[in-house]
Amino acid sequence: MATEKVKIKWLENMAFSANVNGHELMLDASGKVGGEDRGPRPKPLLLVSLAGCTGMDVVSILKKMRVEVKGFNVVVEGELTEEHPKQFTGMHVIYEFTGNNLPLEKLQKAVSLSEERYCGISATLRKALGITSEIKIVEE
Repeated sequence: MATEKVKIKWLENMAFSANVNGHELMLDASGKVGGEDRGPRPKPLLLVSLAGCTGMDVVSILKKMRVEVKGFNVVVEGELTEEHPKQFTGMHVIYEFTGNNLPLEKLQKAVSLSEERYCGISATLRKALGITSEIKIVEE
């Protein structure tokens, strides 16, 4: 079985440094909880992980389908509980495609393949919470 491993190093106050795949990433908290806002918080990074995982899948699948898009964004909204521990109860993924005469059925197929077969982050999170999605197309 393959494993992934990260190690973060405490710097000071609420700041941590992480080395991820050879890239340095700073984590920090806001000033109101003792941080200096020198980097993102951990919870939004979970949303980034989902967006990046599914986004890379969709781009790869669309290339194989020979579908060219002018622009592509993935927006992930996470619903958090009010009480501690504040945790995600659901996520909504919005796939935003920009281009001319984009084939909706191929976009849907690429998104579906990512969500149901290829994105490991999506597969992991779906075991814990509901994930919904939608496709938006912006004509140029």
